[in-house]
Amino acid sequence: MKATRIAAALAAAGASVLFLSSPSFAHVSVQPEGTAAKGGYATVAFKVPNERDDASTTKLEVNFPADHPLASVMPQPVQGWDVEVTRSKLDKPLDLHGRKVDEAITKIVWTAEDEKEGGIRPGFFQKFPVSVGPLPEDADELVFKSLQTYSNGEVVRWIELQEEGQEEPESPAPVLQLSAAEDGHGHDKGAQGPASSDEDGEKAHDDDHDETGAAGTTDTAARVLGVVGIVIGVAGVAFGVLARRRTA
Repeated sequence: MKATRIAAALAAAGASVLFLSSPSFAHVSVQPEGTAAKGGYATVAFKVPNERDDASTTKLEVNFPADHPLASVMPQPVQGWDVEVTRSKLDKPLDLHGRKVDEAITKIVWTAEDEKEGGIRPGFFQKFPVSVGPLPEDADELVFKSLQTYSNGEVVRWIELQEEGQEEPESPAPVLQLSAAEDGHGHDKGAQGPASSDEDGEKAHDDDHDETGAAGTTDTAARVLGVVGIVIGVAGVAFGVLARRRTA
């Protein structure tokens, strides 16, 4: 009886912890599809879960970072959603492949085409992919403050910033982590290649010969084993037939 009460208390405590910590697992987030390297291009997806049991998410507003404007931003069409893109003039033009760009996308708004029956229903989530770039080379992350609107009129503002050494805020803003800039990794190997080409060629020839011989040996062994198996199987069938005849 005592053990049962202890187990029930532990289960209740665990459920309480899960309930209290659930918002941190269900906030709007942004993740790259692959890598998001500094100075490069990437496709990122804004993941929007529905946190309500009695309402659907009908609109998502994503604000792009003004301190690191992106010259190229292209949202991917999402079935059942209208998309509105806002462009703004830049105080300092950006250099995009030698071309000066004096404006950038500062906000994207997705709205459900059918706000009564459409949107993100309770118990579901939706991804909104966007192609962005070039990513800044002087930043480790990009912050995309977002607003999530429900069919009942409620608006959740995902705009709080994570303070170093502090717990995650209740409504954190989506943050895209940037990886190190991609550079050439094959130049040194290519430069070293010609200096040892003869040795490498002979070694490669020997390796090919060894692999071919090993493959031939393995193939022959497999054939022998296959034949032996067939013989054993036929012998077993014949023995069974003779045994049945003797019994009869």
